[in-house]
Amino acid sequence: MVRVTTTDRRGVLRAGAGLVAGGALTTGCSSTGAAPRDAASDAAPDAPSPASSASRAPVPRVFPRQPAQITHGPRDKPRVALTFHGQGDPELARALLTAAEKHGARLTVLAVGTWLDEHPEMARRILDGGHDLGNHTQRHVAVNALPETDARAEITGCADRLERLTGSIGTWFRPSRAPTASPLVQRLARAAGYPHVLSYDVDSLDYTRPGAAAVTRKVMAEVRDGSVVSLHFGYADTVAALPDVLDELDRRGLHAVTTTELLS
Repeated sequence: MVRVTTTDRRGVLRAGAGLVAGGALTTGCSSTGAAPRDAASDAAPDAPSPASSASRAPVPRVFPRQPAQITHGPRDKPRVALTFHGQGDPELARALLTAAEKHGARLTVLAVGTWLDEHPEMARRILDGGHDLGNHTQRHVAVNALPETDARAEITGCADRLERLTGSIGTWFRPSRAPTASPLVQRLARAAGYPHVLSYDVDSLDYTRPGAAAVTRKVMAEVRDGSVVSLHFGYADTVAALPDVLDELDRRGLHAVTTTELLS
């Protein structure tokens, strides 16, 4: 494992935190969303050409021993998955990814389609760092509340962006504005190519901006072998908390791995 000192790691992250101090750039998935616009109005702008076959991203996998909606991994191995809702300032995202990589940790990023439209380079940045990349709907609206046609468009819209940018629809799907997917959304996700919906068993509540120490306390009070932790890009508290979270996981002998690794 490649290691850096706590001081070095905190310096990288807290420098990124200064970019957004005083305001959040994304919205937590426990809140309700605004009424959706017509999906046809959200056509993607020009973006890089699809990845070559040599650099195609991993595709979704079936994990036979796991349910259709996954909340955690095996409880008998000292591994956890830190999963990030992908939206917000890309500089903060890069700071988080870089610090995790220096620590030897790997993350799972569930990207919002409109974020990929605005920052298409982030898809490859995430994958090049060894992280999982998945689908968090096209516009981050309350997908469980949508009629079937609109919910399908939210899932497939983001999947199309991911496939165009990386050659894959991503390894995971997570519903937006809800911790779990409704039966309809589960069915639509499966039809789009995602055998499982990725939920979580630890909610950091970082989107409430409680302060870095509170984020760390919340995560560490609940995390255990096999946990899937919900976190967000775009929040200064999350950026500042990550060094302590990683240090505490190390102290407990827990390794931060991708969700694919957690379940493999």
